[in-house]
Amino acid sequence: MLLAAGRGERMRPLTDTTPKPLLPVRGKPLMQWQLEALARAGVGRVVVNTAWLGPQIAAQFNDVFRLQPALNKHEQLSIQDSLQIRYSHEGQDFGAALETAGGIARALPLLCPPTGAGARAEVFWVLAGDVYVPDFVFSPAAVARFLAGDKLAHLWLVPNPAHNLRGDFGLGTVDTGGPTPIGLALNLPAADPRPRYTYSTIGLYRRALFEPPWCDIAAGNPLGIKAPLAPLLRAAMDNGFVSAELYGGRWTDVGTPERLRALNLNPPSAQP
Repeated sequence: MLLAAGRGERMRPLTDTTPKPLLPVRGKPLMQWQLEALARAGVGRVVVNTAWLGPQIAAQFNDVFRLQPALNKHEQLSIQDSLQIRYSHEGQDFGAALETAGGIARALPLLCPPTGAGARAEVFWVLAGDVYVPDFVFSPAAVARFLAGDKLAHLWLVPNPAHNLRGDFGLGTVDTGGPTPIGLALNLPAADPRPRYTYSTIGLYRRALFEPPWCDIAAGNPLGIKAPLAPLLRAAMDNGFVSAELYGGRWTDVGTPERLRALNLNPPSAQP
């Protein structure tokens, strides 16, 4: 699921006429970087939620996204020819965005359709359409590891940027000084001295996190209930059901005109 419903208040006036995921970054709409990465990884289907200026996003990408022909023939053989796009139009259906958990709950029937014999798909990626993360690989191996475990979510965390120095979540590693198993995401109390990291917006999720007992929104969110994601994650963390890892590649939260300008003028260099 590609999150693209936000108003982008901090990005005004640029977002008064253009949805933030369509703002240009290095010659292409910001959201296109994510679509290309998903297609390269062999993800064949994506659900995009929209609200503010949502018709522009649907008009830009339509129902099928195709990669440009690769210059490297070996790379070309390893990627999907196309990415099927479905839309969850929150603005059209309810007049406004439903926040992250409300939007995922609304899109759940599209994200986890029946797979036969009454079964449903269980796991899906979630990422924001307004971050620049050109090197991230949506690895099938990561999906397989997640499926083999019992966690409800697996998050990719990044070092804290200047605008979020306090971070979001802790990470259980050998350096935390406690008995927490390596790789667990931690809902740390405010006074806890252990380091926190910023949630990159990229994660693997199980459908069960958006169903009772973790989430009380009805299937498909027919009432358009607005709900943030963080309370669900923190509750699951408190019960040991969220894992995480640090991501060291290029990552920018394109949240203000100044960050967008800096990204276009001086893009971060790829890691060696």
